[in-house]
Amino acid sequence: MLTEICHELNNWFDTEQPEFMGMFIISGGQLDIADQIKMNQYYRIRGSVFNDGVYLHDGNENLEEETFDGTVNLMAVPKEFLDLVNEIKAWQTKYGGVDSQAMSPYNSESFGGYSYTKSSGNSSADASQTSWQGVFRSRLNKWRKIKL
Repeated sequence: MLTEICHELNNWFDTEQPEFMGMFIISGGQLDIADQIKMNQYYRIRGSVFNDGVYLHDGNENLEEETFDGTVNLMAVPKEFLDLVNEIKAWQTKYGGVDSQAMSPYNSESFGGYSYTKSSGNSSADASQTSWQGVFRSRLNKWRKIKL
């Protein structure tokens, strides 16, 4: 989910962090430059067939074995952001499924003396508050980067 959120924000938290380019080998589930990544540091793999994305270097990455020509960017992800990512994961688990009330296709319904109306957002960008992007938009905005 961290990969998806960073992609949504166009922010990989890699400013002033090392970037490695070239041929990489993943063997035994570990990246060949793992010794250059601090324990519990996040990093992003690009150019891989099987492993593109964000990973936490904790010795248990269990990456798919391959050799690839690409980049590995080290990341400096703030704790406050990681806390928000955990909130988003919890929200997604609870409300993100197709059978949840939040994902209902109906904006309002009534039956048996009961009725409810679901918010549709204040703008076209927020038209669907039922996704994590809409629900957490205001809290994520401080980390959003403009795509050029």
